[in-house]
Amino acid sequence: MADVLRGKIKIRLVRSTIGVLPKQRATVRSLGLRKIGSEVEHEASGAILGMVKKVAHLVKAENID
Repeated sequence: MADVLRGKIKIRLVRSTIGVLPKQRATVRSLGLRKIGSEVEHEASGAILGMVKKVAHLVKAENID
């Protein structure tokens, strides 16, 4: 887990938030994602990784070296 917490993570929205729970929609918005295909980069912290895990069915995440 320590290796994952170093560096950055790239997150892309691949599915629509229409029809998902309001909490999940809020999580996607707080990650900085708006439209399908939009990408953001965040530091790989525990909070960000937890948010990605909650909406894993809507986003695609990958580590950046």
